[in-house]
This record gives sequence, structure tokens and C-alpha cells, in this order.
Amino acid sequence: MPVPWDFADGLPIWRQIAVRIKSDVAGGRLVPGEKIASVRDLAVQAGVNPNTMQRALAQLEQEGILRTERTSGRYVTEDAAVLEVLRGQLASGIIADLYCKLRAIGMDDDQIVAAVAAWKDEG
Repeated sequence: MPVPWDFADGLPIWRQIAVRIKSDVAGGRLVPGEKIASVRDLAVQAGVNPNTMQRALAQLEQEGILRTERTSGRYVTEDAAVLEVLRGQLASGIIADLYCKLRAIGMDDDQIVAAVAAWKDEG
């Protein structure tokens, strides 16, 4: 069952759509070589204007995450290097967010490293 689209204030919707699709690609919910739905279908699913969806998809094409075949639609890239860079970028953003939140509650670098290590060892 698809995860509902949920948009937050403070970031343009087209960017939020792009981040969501990047996450779906990196997480394997959209697999390399998979054809994605049309702009109109995706816009209906997300509850946004087709122009907003088109802008997000165009950005993802520019970044090499999606590719277009003129007569058959858009597909997730099969380029392993692009996918590895994508995962690295997403991981870096998640780590930066976690680091900022832990610093905000008063943890220093050593405490953050220890907390992450302890969490890893528990799982």
C-alpha cells in the first residue's frame, strides 16, 4: 500500500516531492529500471497540480535519478554510481539532522558517537 503524501510548510512542494521520490529510489520502493507513473497520475496521487509534479520530475531527471524515453515515459536510473551518490547524500542529510538534534539537547561529539554506538549494539 502506498505511503500517503504529506507536505510540510517551509519547503516548496516540488522539492518535497523530489525528496520523497529520492527516498523511494534509495530505499528500494522504486527499483532501478522501473517505469514510474505519468505526471498526471502522480499529481492526482499526491494531490498537487501537474505542473508542480512536472517540476519535481524534471529536477530528478537533471540529477540523473530518472531518465525519459521519448515514447514510453520515465524510468528510475539503473546507473549504480548515481544510486550510490544518492544514498550518500540522503544519509548525510539524515546524519546532519540527527547531529543537530542531539547537540540541541546538550550532547557533545563524544556523547553522540557513544550513543550511536550503543544504539547499534542493542540492535
